[in-house]
Formats: sequence, C-alpha cells, structure tokens
Amino acid sequence: MAKQVRVMRMSVEQPLWRALTGYRVLTMLYAVGLFATEYDEFDRPGIAIAYYVVLCVWTLATLPRVQNAAACTKRFLAVDLSIAITGIVLTPLVVNDHHIDSGGPTLPSIWTAGSVLAFAIKGGWRWAALASTAVAAANLFERGHPARDTVHNVILVWVASIAIGYVVEVARASERTLARALEIEAATRERERLARDIHDSVLQVLAMVQRRGAVMGGEAAELGRMAGEQEVALRTLVSGGLTSVSRVSRDAAQGAVVHVVDDEPDDESVDGSLDLRALLAPYASAKVSLVEPGAPVPLPPPAARELAAAVGAALDNVHRHAGEHARAWILVEDEPDEVIVTVRDDGPGIPEGRLAQAEGEGRLGVALSIRGRLRELGGSAELISPPGQGTEVELKVPKVSRGKAGQR
Repeated sequence: MAKQVRVMRMSVEQPLWRALTGYRVLTMLYAVGLFATEYDEFDRPGIAIAYYVVLCVWTLATLPRVQNAAACTKRFLAVDLSIAITGIVLTPLVVNDHHIDSGGPTLPSIWTAGSVLAFAIKGGWRWAALASTAVAAANLFERGHPARDTVHNVILVWVASIAIGYVVEVARASERTLARALEIEAATRERERLARDIHDSVLQVLAMVQRRGAVMGGEAAELGRMAGEQEVALRTLVSGGLTSVSRVSRDAAQGAVVHVVDDEPDDESVDGSLDLRALLAPYASAKVSLVEPGAPVPLPPPAARELAAAVGAALDNVHRHAGEHARAWILVEDEPDEVIVTVRDDGPGIPEGRLAQAEGEGRLGVALSIRGRLRELGGSAELISPPGQGTEVELKVPKVSRGKAGQR
C-alpha cells in the first residue's frame, strides 16, 4: 500500500500580506479624506482629483497582487512605486506655497509607505532600502530643500522598511529550520516503528537461520552466512537509511513545506553536503561492522566520496591480505573541525618494511588509493600495523577541504 504524505505549510508572511492589504485600503481613504479637508489649499484640484481616481482604482484593482509573494511580482512593485513617486512629484504643481512651507502632506500621503513595505516583504531589507531611497529622493525634490520634518519622515520610512525586510528574512530562515526539525522528528518516529516491526520478525528469523546454518554445516552454513550478511545490511538500513532530507519550498509565498513521509530519500542535503554515513553503509556486512554517530556527518560531496573511496580501498586490502575469515571494523567520528574514520581488522598485520618494499616494486595501492586521496583533501592517513595484531588505518579529513577535491 502506498504511503500517505501529509504536507504542512507554515508561513509567517501571510499575516504581513493581509496587514499590508488592509493598510493600503485605509491609507487610500486617508489620502482622499485629507484632500477633501484641505481642498482650499489646492491651486489645481482637477489634477489632484485625476490622481486620486487613478490611486483608488489602482489600489482596489490590485488587492489580489498583495495577497502573497507569488502574486506580488517585480513589475507590479515597479508600477506601484512609480504611482507613489508620481504623486509626490505632482504635489508642488497642485498645492499653494503655504501648503508646502507648512509641511503639508503629499498627494499619496502615507499610502506611499505601503508601496515601500511591499518591497520589504517581497524581497527583504535590500529591496526595502532601494524603494525607500527612491521615495526619499522624491520627497526632497518635492520640498525643494531638506527641511526637518521631511528628513524626519524619510528616515522613519527608511528605518521601518529595512527593519521589516530584515525581520522577514529572519522569519524565512526560521521557517526552514523548523521544517527540517519537524521532518526529522517525523522520520525518526517512522524509523523507530519500522525498527520495532522488523526486529520482531525479519531480523529474528535471519539470526535464527544464521545460527542453525552454522550448526548444521555444509550448504546450510553458506545459507547461514548469507542470512547473517542480510541481517547486518537490514539493520544498517533501519538504523540510518530512513531519514529523508527536508524539502523546503522554493516559493517564499508558500512558506516552509514539511513532508512528513517521503518515499524518495536523497543523500544530498539542502546546503549541498553529503551524509558520509550513507556512503559507508554499503560496506557493512557480516564481516565488516560499521559504528557511526546517530546524527548526520555532513561533508562536501567531493570530500565525502573520496573519503568513502579511501575506506573502500582499505577494506580491499583487508580482504586481499588478511584472509577470508578476517573481520573488519569501521569507526566514524564527527569532530568539530574534522571527520575521522578508522578501519581496523584482526588479520596478521603487515611485516615491518613491507609497505616501503611494495612501493619500490611499483605496487602503490596504499600510497595512491588511500594516502593520495586524503592528501588531495587536505587530510592525512596513518597506518598502524604491529605484526600479528591486525592493521589499523586512521583517515582524517577537514570539514572545509583545502585540496583539489574540495575545489571542484
């Protein structure tokens, strides 16, 4: 049966858009009311009436444009700001000198702030700074000189719009973080449920087949070995393979989008990094134990792949030189500045001087496949192999790669 996907949308922007819609209507009525009460101060009321007709028709006709960020396009914002600036510039042509000298309002009055706030909600503080600068220039042109009240109003619009734009950007980042946290929580619950179900059925059967096959011997022993390998692989899948990457909406108008269940997990996260655990999981088997952190181990994709390839080369050396019955262990440590992966086996170890002899004979597996890969990443590879005590390879990779692989 197909999984149900429950989608939750979260957006702190929607209340801001609704508030902006109401603000534009109220300030339109306020601007018209000011004109009616100060009609005597207008030398050319006909021009003012024509402007207010355009302002009212535009405001009411474009109410759907300020419902969300998707509808509020760049073209709409440009025209909206142009109407506001046009009203400011027309003010000296329609009012008398007393109106200007006394600091009277411009034709659009505080309706202009709604246009600037639309820039802030749509594009953040940078857009807000651009729009408020254009309005400031228009106000200074209308007044003719930087009067105190004009400068005060300009700075007020500047600060308010930039602050709102910054708050919107912070809110969007918070939404993405919350969406990721909710999805991880949901995926973890699903993983725990599957782990319980599988542990009570499939894993117990595989473990029983492995034990009985080892006792019976012959072909049953081979079947038991295969069952043991599948048990390890299934445990690895259950423990780390079900946490999916959060899908964040590309459209800011939709807010953060949380997919509670996702059938198509992706190893690459939103910030472009790879979880090293996903690349090392296929190496786990009945003879190779993987010990990893419970949280993701993010690395740049080139670094993660090269490190996983180096681990694979180390395991190849174990299978080739330590014998068929040798066991290996992979330990992953996520440190603040680097990732450390240790590959250890219980084989006979490497005789002293054997590595130097192999390099001299042209067999450069360890030198190139392991040390060469780590060197390009800005990391290191240390090999410890006391005779008769197994071999341990310690691979260290900085989280910010400095080598060629990190620059691709």
